[in-house]
Amino acid sequence: MSQERTSSPRSGQASGGPGPMGRGFGPGPGMGMPVQKAKNFKVTLKRLTAYLKPFSVQLIAVFITAVLSTIFMIVSPKLLGNATTALFEGMMTKMPGGTGAGIDFDYILHILIVLIGLYVFSAAFGYVQQYLMAGVAQKTVYKLREEVNAKLAKLPLKFFDSRSNGDILSRAVNDVDNISNTLQQSLTQLITSIVTLLGVTIMMLTISPLMTLILILTLPLSFVVIKAIAGRSQRYFKDQQKSLGELNGHVEEMYTGHRIVKVFGREKQSVDTFSGINEKLYEAGWRAQFISGIIMPLMMFIGNIGYVLICVVGGILVTQNAIRIGDIQAFIQYARQFSQPITQTANIANIIQSTIASAERVFELLDEEEEQPETADAAVLASPRGVVKFEHVKFGYKEGETLIQDMNIEVKAGQTIAIVGPTGAGKTTLTNLLMRFYELSSGKITIDGVDITDMQRGSLRGMFGMVLQDTWLFNGTIRDNIGYGREDATEEEIVQAAQAAHADHFIRTLPDGYDTVLNEEASNISQGQKQLLTIARAILANPSILILDEATSSVDTRTEVNIQNAMNALMEGRTSFVIAHRLSTIRDADLILVMNKGDVIEKGSHEELLAQNGFYADLYNSQFAMESTKAG
Repeated sequence: MSQERTSSPRSGQASGGPGPMGRGFGPGPGMGMPVQKAKNFKVTLKRLTAYLKPFSVQLIAVFITAVLSTIFMIVSPKLLGNATTALFEGMMTKMPGGTGAGIDFDYILHILIVLIGLYVFSAAFGYVQQYLMAGVAQKTVYKLREEVNAKLAKLPLKFFDSRSNGDILSRAVNDVDNISNTLQQSLTQLITSIVTLLGVTIMMLTISPLMTLILILTLPLSFVVIKAIAGRSQRYFKDQQKSLGELNGHVEEMYTGHRIVKVFGREKQSVDTFSGINEKLYEAGWRAQFISGIIMPLMMFIGNIGYVLICVVGGILVTQNAIRIGDIQAFIQYARQFSQPITQTANIANIIQSTIASAERVFELLDEEEEQPETADAAVLASPRGVVKFEHVKFGYKEGETLIQDMNIEVKAGQTIAIVGPTGAGKTTLTNLLMRFYELSSGKITIDGVDITDMQRGSLRGMFGMVLQDTWLFNGTIRDNIGYGREDATEEEIVQAAQAAHADHFIRTLPDGYDTVLNEEASNISQGQKQLLTIARAILANPSILILDEATSSVDTRTEVNIQNAMNALMEGRTSFVIAHRLSTIRDADLILVMNKGDVIEKGSHEELLAQNGFYADLYNSQFAMESTKAG
């Protein structure tokens, strides 16, 4: 299922009606959207800020350029007002009875030149600000991504077993991207909004404290409207996000399982389910968008009331020669600029809340307990023989819940050890412990007399070759997938490994042969062919110890015989652990371990175990009876 995440969309500027400088009243997009909040805002913010400390010089430069860019934009309405006043006064002198010299075009031209210079400088400083902030943001997130990637490589297998892939991917990709966008956009917008708000307020006060007071008195009404409508629309936005998550999950499930849907003829039910979820999404979506959309016209209405009052009061002040006519024009422009940073700051506050929540999720990942660190003198076995011992091994996946009580096993070099037992008996757990994917509760496992906890993990796992029942192939060519077994493998060695696994023939029948590109799920080849490629990969790795988990379960009987012969040749001289469900395939094993509920309850050769007439004999006879029934 897709991960359902809610966050405020980013808004570069508030929406609203057109006005001078392109500003307008009204909230930015996303007002009323539910915001993901951090559990510990201050601690997470302080930790995130620490990543910015190496870039303190650049951040100071960003602050200065943002302030200068904004100041140049703030001054321009006042100069435009002066030009308007000059035009008005010049026209008045040309009226009948006027005694002036007319319009002073030189003065107006001077103002226009200064304005062009201000706009150029503002744009230049804005460019420098964005350039510097982009560098800071990307370098910070680059470091964060590297830490996350390095952390994932150090986490134990139990971490991945206890969490969904979607959650881990969301933390490593979506949450880091959220931090990146906020650092690059919202921080500079926050600085610009604060400077704009302060600057505009000062400029309005220099023109008319009375009109400034009138404008400020309209703000409480705006906030009441925003709070009332945003609070109501938030419920519908939550429903919208929930339905969207359900829709994504349904589409993903139907797409990945489309063959099963068609086989069982469930297309109509699938479409009906989609329609039902889509209907819920439509209802929640249009209600959320409609209610939040009401904010803009209401805010424009409140803003226009403020404009009317400003114009009336301004006109009276002009008639009394308290202010000039150009100052009214400048004030209206400032009034439109005044509301924008307030709304923008509110949006940025929501974005920062969501970003800190994302940072908190990333830091939770970075704080996860890592695999036990290796010592500086960790052992490396140059030529491992494959002598394996389990000595009083005790283990449980959860504290207080023991799966393996007291396991003692001794395996000689070159032996083939079969592990059998019912589902959940601990067969796979045994191999996980052997490769140190999990740490023991007590006891120890040794290879050639060396405790695996004293070995380098890379060296330890490099001794093993694994072929699992669940095949894993990546998006790439068949050559690359087989070559994954050994980094320095030549073309000839890759082909030889494929031939040994009886995969060469089917590979050459494909249109592109070894250059055939497997898609993400390798669904362009059969399950049996995928298994053959994983076997070829293990053969190429040439390991000292083999782990085979029902490696031939997905191939036909004839191919199974061929692969079994190839595997027998591969296993010769190597210690091999074979997890088997079909007991007929492990009759020739040197030692069979019968597991149940985490313990080895029987061990011996096939004949010895049958002679004991115990648990293994019951398993074998029941399988033999089933096979005989099928054959009959």
